Amino acid sequence: MLDTLSVNKRAAILSIVMLVVGLLIWEVSIPAQQAAGELTEYERLTGGGAPKAGVPPPSQVFVKAWEELSNPFYDAGPNDKGIGIQIGYSIYRVLTGYFLAALLAIPLGFLIGMSQTAYKAFNPFIQVLRPISPLAWMPLALFIIQDSEASAIFVIFICSIWPMLLNTAFGVAGVREDWVNVARTHELGPLKTAFTVILPAAAPTIVTGMRISIGIAWLVIVAAEMLVGGTGIGYYVWNEWNNLDLTSVIFSILMIGVVGMLLDSAFGVLQRAVTYAE
Repeated sequence: MLDTLSVNKRAAILSIVMLVVGLLIWEVSIPAQQAAGELTEYERLTGGGAPKAGVPPPSQVFVKAWEELSNPFYDAGPNDKGIGIQIGYSIYRVLTGYFLAALLAIPLGFLIGMSQTAYKAFNPFIQVLRPISPLAWMPLALFIIQDSEASAIFVIFICSIWPMLLNTAFGVAGVREDWVNVARTHELGPLKTAFTVILPAAAPTIVTGMRISIGIAWLVIVAAEMLVGGTGIGYYVWNEWNNLDLTSVIFSILMIGVVGMLLDSAFGVLQRAVTYAE
């Protein structure tokens, strides 16, 4: 019967089976909490009868997910906000730093890709700055900017630049020379050539760099928010860990994965839309 199904349907069925089996293994592998016996007065005073923190089974995570997602935008004070608000803060920071990076990286990538002189001039700086961990910039950003929100955005800006810059330069430099020569034959100016010939041909490579950058930015914002605190999904994870609420920690990890998948899927759609047919 499976042989009559398409590859996508068979893959979907296999994914569901793997998910169900994995959840069942996880559920049965978590030992049940043992009920506390008779406690001494000292144990009662020191919380000795409280259940020890442990990895929760998926059933508890599902219950927590239902509680959080049924009211995701509640705001009960600085340290008690819904998961929707926390994710909203994180997405705002990611997109702000990301689009600021795009405004710089894509034009600069065009310049580097179209000019050997510009490439050789910028390349030493790119090779020195690109390997630096974005979080290494956080102390300097906090000292100079003196604002945790702006510092987190700056870190996203830094980590988003390099994939977009390098992919744009690579895509522009890889445009076939005869297409550029045809544009020159038709006496198109540099600006018109860039927009009508080079940009459509290099667009798939540019969008690939943008897709890589958004994934890196979403990874980095979680770590950055753990450092600066306040709001955001990274702060939510760290705050719940401090509360030893591992159910909330696992739930937030799953939400990070889902949001990252949605961001990547959005750029996947854009990537297919700009596919260039020669």
